[in-house]
Amino acid sequence: MSFNEAELSKYLALNFIFSPQNEFMSMKKQLSQRSADQCELCSGTEGLDTMIVSPQSGTSVDHCINSCHTCRTQINDVEEINLNHWRCLNESMWSEVPAVQVLAWRMLNRIKAEGWPQDLLDMLFLEEETLNWAKSDENEEHSAVIHKDSNGVTLIQGDSVVLIKDLKVKGAGFTAKRGNAVRNITLVHDNADHIEGKVNGQKIVILTQYVKK
Repeated sequence: MSFNEAELSKYLALNFIFSPQNEFMSMKKQLSQRSADQCELCSGTEGLDTMIVSPQSGTSVDHCINSCHTCRTQINDVEEINLNHWRCLNESMWSEVPAVQVLAWRMLNRIKAEGWPQDLLDMLFLEEETLNWAKSDENEEHSAVIHKDSNGVTLIQGDSVVLIKDLKVKGAGFTAKRGNAVRNITLVHDNADHIEGKVNGQKIVILTQYVKK
């Protein structure tokens, strides 16, 4: 079987990417230490979980932040934004962590019409590489592709879901069992039917019709 570069990338994405569980746990530990067990955006402590900052792959702790449920929900759903919540960026935008800087820049741009976010943007300086990372998502419409579970409930980045049927994982030699919890899912930005998550230490693509929130 032969592939060109684009076909190979798609094949690897659809036929699952190996990522050892201990590597994932090590990343979680590093994030916990870096953030002092707080959300790196608002310093909250409820519902903390790893959030991958698009379009990065999440293979490095530098591509992720420790985030609370409130921040994740509002980042992924513009209708949920509470403007007062994001006054926290007055402090967190000065973080030395590029992933935090990127999310701060994006959120401030999203709400800059309020006035005070524009004042913060005027003070915020990002290195060229970090700014390019931040801008890589600026034209994305977060509501354009809506991911919904088997019950029609909207899924957001970082959610936990449960499999509702046994799924044979091609090329991996195991079956993801019904009832398995898949934590910290990643939404496939251009396909509403696909999410990604780790089962048995492997990152796999899962159809949304086979999960429930």
